[in-house]
Amino acid sequence: MTIKAGDRLPDGQLQEYIEVETAGCSIGPNTFNVADLVKGKKIVIFGLPGAYTPTCSAKHVPGYLQHYDALKKKGVDEIWCLSVNDAFVMGAWGRDQKAGGKVRMMADGSADYTKKLGLELDLTARGMGVRCQRFSMLVEDGVVKSLNIEAPGKFEVSDAETMLRQL
Repeated sequence: MTIKAGDRLPDGQLQEYIEVETAGCSIGPNTFNVADLVKGKKIVIFGLPGAYTPTCSAKHVPGYLQHYDALKKKGVDEIWCLSVNDAFVMGAWGRDQKAGGKVRMMADGSADYTKKLGLELDLTARGMGVRCQRFSMLVEDGVVKSLNIEAPGKFEVSDAETMLRQL
């Protein structure tokens, strides 16, 4: 079943490639419990089919980077990019996109969390396996406040501009 507005995010874990060691985080892939990360925060999460894919690299991530300041002014604590890629790929893609300090590149390497959200997309016939649907959501203290899921092959409702209008 697909998650919807009013639902609490399911328990689960995501990975993030950490570039600079800090207390509790080593350099490289680190695993985080989603419930711990969202507690008491307003977070925009956008999901996409894959790192380095055309629309994702040319439009989706750049749009959230471009509107980072406006989203922060609307009270957003964090912005996450979720994709079914491993943490190494998400880390490299984040460096390529210059997302550091703005968009957290969250890896769901085996699509476990994506499946818990009910937002998986089977692209096996195209050689890509199970991926994440293109979507955006606003989460406040672990509860989904708005959810925008794209129709297959579309990029119309999960962009940063739409999210800004919904805040």
